[in-house]
Amino acid sequence: MEKQSSQNWNLSKSGLRFLLIILLVIGVFFRFANLDKKLYWGDEVFSSLRMSGYLQSEMKEQLSDGRVFTIEDLHKYQYPNLERDAGDTLKGIILEDSQILPLYILINRFWIEWFGDSVAVARSFSAFISLFTFPLLYLLCLELFESSLVGWMAIALIAVSPIHVLYAQEVRAYSLWIVTILMSSVALLRAMRLKTKVSWGIYAVTISLGLYTHLFFALIAFGQGIYLMAIERFRLSKTSIYYLISSLAGLMSFVPWIWVIINNPQPEAVSWASTKQTFLESSVRWAGLFSRPFLDLGISPTAPGIVKIALIPFILIILTLIIYSIYFIYRRTPQKVWLFVLTLIGSVGIPLLIADFIFQKRYGTSRYTLSSILGIQLAIAYLLTTKITSINTKVWQNKLWSLVTFMLIMSGMVSCILSSQSQIWWNKLPEKYEEYPKIANVVSQGNKPLLISTTANILPPVQVLSYLLDPKVQYQIVGKNQLPKMADGFTDIFLFLADPSDSLKTGIEKVYNSKLQQINQFLWKVTKST
Repeated sequence: MEKQSSQNWNLSKSGLRFLLIILLVIGVFFRFANLDKKLYWGDEVFSSLRMSGYLQSEMKEQLSDGRVFTIEDLHKYQYPNLERDAGDTLKGIILEDSQILPLYILINRFWIEWFGDSVAVARSFSAFISLFTFPLLYLLCLELFESSLVGWMAIALIAVSPIHVLYAQEVRAYSLWIVTILMSSVALLRAMRLKTKVSWGIYAVTISLGLYTHLFFALIAFGQGIYLMAIERFRLSKTSIYYLISSLAGLMSFVPWIWVIINNPQPEAVSWASTKQTFLESSVRWAGLFSRPFLDLGISPTAPGIVKIALIPFILIILTLIIYSIYFIYRRTPQKVWLFVLTLIGSVGIPLLIADFIFQKRYGTSRYTLSSILGIQLAIAYLLTTKITSINTKVWQNKLWSLVTFMLIMSGMVSCILSSQSQIWWNKLPEKYEEYPKIANVVSQGNKPLLISTTANILPPVQVLSYLLDPKVQYQIVGKNQLPKMADGFTDIFLFLADPSDSLKTGIEKVYNSKLQQINQFLWKVTKST
């Protein structure tokens, strides 16, 4: 009887692994699906400017002389070209975007130079990098849980996790950040196990890579230090000494960029985080942060209240599952396991929680809490694997947890299907950009259309819109307190202003001896006076 039970369990484990591999394939597909169909939004436009090697000030100066130009002229500042090299890219980051770490931007610049300048190519680098998440996650689970099946379960959860798929399709460093977090985690656990100079040297390299990928990696490294010292019982052991030397080496490599940040601060880059939030608003946002990795129907802040209310039961179920998985891993695993997971969850999550709830900020965003989400998904993967495969689990419990796993996977797949077919998802600020496709449709219908705007609107609004407009559309940008020169030969003339300018509206009416017909809050059409 015991032998038969063991054989049944092995068959179940084999079948489960096969299903998880299928989910991995599906997850890879989602990461590359419709890369060029989704709105190329503000953050991505800024990334592209940095990769081009041009400064924002240069772009505004060169395009705001009143001349009429084409989309090729506009996109000169969005893709690498022979006029600027990697050194110019690095210079642009240092002078105008020091809070953006250079590793992702530089590598993606080379990627685009090799494979071509298009939205799909620019985004495909993030999608490609995200694939390294899977083998690293598997190695991490082997080191942490000594279980390949937990590794496969974690891979399945993250493969169809809507939050991971979203950030695998953006021209930002978040996919690379996830990979560096996993790399450093695996390297740390291996170094603690092997206790060799080579393994600690590898860990030092991962620290350096992580720091040059995202500023918040410093919190990850700090959390790893707390973890190691706790495991070593805060003794100055040989392992502790090796860790300190490795961490110091990684940190020293980052000193040059610390100097850059100090000398070129960019506080306006995170000015959005200073928006005051009530306790209720912060609570709702954080509930969304931790539920979206498993269920994401694209609900944005502007969605009707009844839609948000309808999601409350599902969010509460997910939050309950998260809390129970953390409790379960704490009770069922040794300290070296549960403490690692908790530090991964809390190293970035706790500081952001404090900033949000005590100081009434809004730093807590999905992209900043990816490390916490990774820790939560590890805990849930361990919970589900243990409940489904344990021979000590009762039949009805096994079926219940199999159902939970199925529903969790299905909610992720449905979320990914919906987002893959959507042009604008919640992470692309639909409250700001949802009118842009409509604007592009109106302007592109003209026979020979001209779009007029200002330097204040060129980045990101005009650049974002340019990815939606027909190539036949031409542009005219005017500087502050200036009026456009009369442009002849156009059948349809439009004024696009994301930031209103009444003086420009009045001036255009005088220059063209026409009236402005408002189409929506951002677009006006120049019509002849009767």
